[in-house]
Amino acid sequence: MVAKKYLKIMACAMLMFCSTSASADFCSLNWICLRPIDHSDGSADFLAENLRDFPVTVSLRVRARNLRAVGANPVTVTVPAKQTVVVTRMDKHSENRSTWYRYNFDWTVGSHDAIHDDSIVYRFPYETGKRYGVLQGYGSRFSHTGLERYTVDFNMPVGTPVHAARAGEVARVVERHDKGCWQDGCGEHANFMVILHEDGTTGEYYHLKKDGALVAEGDQIEQGQLIALSGNTGHTTMPHLHFGVYRAASWGATQSIPVRFRSDAGTVTTPRRGRGYTAR
Repeated sequence: MVAKKYLKIMACAMLMFCSTSASADFCSLNWICLRPIDHSDGSADFLAENLRDFPVTVSLRVRARNLRAVGANPVTVTVPAKQTVVVTRMDKHSENRSTWYRYNFDWTVGSHDAIHDDSIVYRFPYETGKRYGVLQGYGSRFSHTGLERYTVDFNMPVGTPVHAARAGEVARVVERHDKGCWQDGCGEHANFMVILHEDGTTGEYYHLKKDGALVAEGDQIEQGQLIALSGNTGHTTMPHLHFGVYRAASWGATQSIPVRFRSDAGTVTTPRRGRGYTAR
């Protein structure tokens, strides 16, 4: 059975709830803090503080009594690196009634309004001259549907060198896990790397080997650079590398984007299950 990529929300986002009559900050994985600010007139602002050097897309929903949102609710916004933005403002509806609210939020790395540079031709994420088969390609019915439609699973033994498909900056690295399984909840054991591209999209590499990252967060990466070792961690039934290019979506999810790859036989526009491709 071909391995299935884990649900991204389990490793890329943390859902927070709060019921409150007083302000309290909630921070997720030292990446993003949601800060409600209560005002003397009964209104409340909900601020998101991005703690990192990369854009983060945040979704927020506020449920309240005697408060009305100014603008959309729920709402999804991108918070630039190291900035704080007002995500939602809630105004008091009736002066003679008390107010109460609760909220939940989720996030992922990257820009919600990123426009992919379609002039880019990606390299296959392995060593030049090497050839690996495709377990799942674009639109494979097993699990490459919906948001994951334009992603590829490469049939790689554990420890295979992984090379950057495109230049960018390393935004996230998780490499502490040493478990692969198929049951519910296995996704939280995935090792992965997220590389932020110049156009605000991300290149993402999943199921990496424990301690298999060869670069660190904040490193500038060139196309073709050795970045990691493949593995068999997370929601998987066999060793492989899952690769995709994504635009940030709402509620911690990401939307895969179709990209072109360069091979020794020319440009590949639609990687297909059962085919093998030699990197160039």
